[in-house]
Amino acid sequence: MLGLAFAMAAPPQGAAAGGGMMAQFQGVIPLVFMFAIFYFLLIRPQQKKAKEHRALLDALKKGDQVVTAGGMHGKVTALDDQVVTLEIAPGVNVRINKGYIASVKQD
Repeated sequence: MLGLAFAMAAPPQGAAAGGGMMAQFQGVIPLVFMFAIFYFLLIRPQQKKAKEHRALLDALKKGDQVVTAGGMHGKVTALDDQVVTLEIAPGVNVRINKGYIASVKQD
C-alpha cells in the first residue's frame, strides 16, 4: 500500500524536475517548424500567384485574346473597372467579371 501512496504523490518542485526553460522550448520548436513549412509550401506561392494575376488584369487592354476561368476564349472589346466585354464570335459579345480572366493568349 505504501508504494501506491508514493506513486500518487505530486512530483517534486525544482529545476531538475520540470526541465526548466528547455522543456518549454521543446514544445514550441515543432510548431515554429510546421509554420515555416506551411509558409514556404502554401502561403508564399499562393501570394505570388495572386500578385501575378493582379498584374495580368492590370495590363489587360482592348484587343487582347483571353481565356476565362470557365474556358471561354474571346477577344476583349471593352473594359470597365470590374467588367470586361468579350467577343466570342463575330457579333456575339458577353460581359464577365474581370477577375474571371485566367490568362492572356499570345498570338
